[in-house]
Amino acid sequence: MSVLVGKKAPTFSAKAVIGENIVENFSLEQFIGKKYVVLFFYPKDFTFVCPTELHRFQDEIKEFESRDVAVVGCSTDSEFSHWAWVNTPKNKGGIQGVTYPLVADINKTISEAYDVLAGTDTVNDDGDYVVEGELVAYRGLFLIDRDGVVRHQVVNDMPLGRSINECLRVVDALQHFEQHGEVCPMDWQKGDDAMTADHQGVSDYLSK
Repeated sequence: MSVLVGKKAPTFSAKAVIGENIVENFSLEQFIGKKYVVLFFYPKDFTFVCPTELHRFQDEIKEFESRDVAVVGCSTDSEFSHWAWVNTPKNKGGIQGVTYPLVADINKTISEAYDVLAGTDTVNDDGDYVVEGELVAYRGLFLIDRDGVVRHQVVNDMPLGRSINECLRVVDALQHFEQHGEVCPMDWQKGDDAMTADHQGVSDYLSK
């Protein structure tokens, strides 16, 4: 598993569904210098854990927007599958109402670039193409800053849903550090005391 933290986020251009529209050549480069990005991967459309995550991101979209964060979802499904899912009512297993972009990684190159692609594909000694497992994305999540650098990543196995609260907490911690130059200790929440990155700062924080 690659660690992308501290590195430029891999670039891509792909089809995406935004609301009820299919767009061409969607890229994260449009956010450079303007917004932070939470890019999250999920295994498949029309499944079980995935819609709970996609709906929760939508429920909290104003919290992300208030922090200048663009939320972008991605799976290895096609843009047509994304479009059908967005246009299926929630009570029928759909994600109608989701407004943030859903990227179609049909060629699996984006998932591979972010190293969240499950399964393996090889060519055997007979020249046959062999796939073990399913070539779908794990539940990867990447926080990308306004310079296009990955500042946080987490990857869950497919049965394990993520925490939106933790995602927002990390966004707040990064922005607090950028604004105040203070580092954020374990379980730090917005509004809590932080500390300077030196021995005196640690001592002062622990003595409170």
